[in-house]
Amino acid sequence: MEYNELKIGGIKCGHVQGIAIDEKKEYMYFSCTTYLAKTDMKGRLVGTVTGIAGHLGCIAYNYNDGKVYASLEVKHDKIGAPIMRHMQAESGANYTDDDGFYIAVFDVDKITRHDMDASTDGVMTTVYLGEVTDDYNADGHRYGCSGIDGVTFAPAPGDKDGKRDIYVAYGIYSDLEREDNDYQVILRYDVSDWDKYKRQMSFGTLHLSGPEKPQDKYFVYTGNTNFGIQNLEYDSYTNCLFAAVYNGKKPYFPNYPMYIIDLDSAVSSKHRATGEDITELMLSEKYGIQDEKSGIRGVDFPLGATGMISLGNGEFLFSKTFGDENGCGTTIEHYIFDDKNNFNVI
Repeated sequence: MEYNELKIGGIKCGHVQGIAIDEKKEYMYFSCTTYLAKTDMKGRLVGTVTGIAGHLGCIAYNYNDGKVYASLEVKHDKIGAPIMRHMQAESGANYTDDDGFYIAVFDVDKITRHDMDASTDGVMTTVYLGEVTDDYNADGHRYGCSGIDGVTFAPAPGDKDGKRDIYVAYGIYSDLEREDNDYQVILRYDVSDWDKYKRQMSFGTLHLSGPEKPQDKYFVYTGNTNFGIQNLEYDSYTNCLFAAVYNGKKPYFPNYPMYIIDLDSAVSSKHRATGEDITELMLSEKYGIQDEKSGIRGVDFPLGATGMISLGNGEFLFSKTFGDENGCGTTIEHYIFDDKNNFNVI
């Protein structure tokens, strides 16, 4: 299959935030900040879901139920406020002043035409994540939480052949004056019983239907990044989570654009800044380049923050963004990850 033919453009608000693929039915999905696009494997547009008055982030295809899951932020900070203003100017609707964080679930088989409405056309439901909202609303944004972005489906640590749960990564504010934000924070949820939580989304009044707590909450010590994990992708070939970020700015960290997180186990640990008991996922000791000063390992590869897909055989697809007179968009590039920790174009 020729993946490099895939392309989408004309995005007026934001940019491509994430990509997902259904290799069985041969469809591709693009998260475009305020809408979701569905294409065939030649890049021809099949349909779109619009009217999303929030930040639609990283997406993941769930082969268990045939649906696309996405992070969705409804917030009024420096990221969320411009999105709200854009959507209000476009629709004339009145939106909530509250902040809330959700997983959006798209019934992608129903996406058959352009401009299907996220709230009224029965193609999108949402599940509220109270854990994220509590950390975001805490004084000073606990752990630097700015919301959520990266999502993927993966087995629990130490259970490579087990069922796949959804992993949801926090956005983390860049702040050079604090140390509690030097971790990536990742939640794991079992979605098999989520039908009881799913609700149609009203951006005028936010619902609070969702699980009380995640299955687990993990911390990954990488050093502070700029808005946390942008895209998160499980790779069964390595049994690792690949986490693409916008580089951090603290000078005593290597500030890699990508980190590879080992899923062979999770360990009990102490938070380096707060001293609280945490469950820590470790950066892979096999993959990545180790920074001698900090001991942190990562990959110096510039793509992934706007979308990546593991094909499960050492091969990946990456989004490469562009801008033109029609707005912005992305092309898909096909890479292989070699034994020297390099991504090479196929």
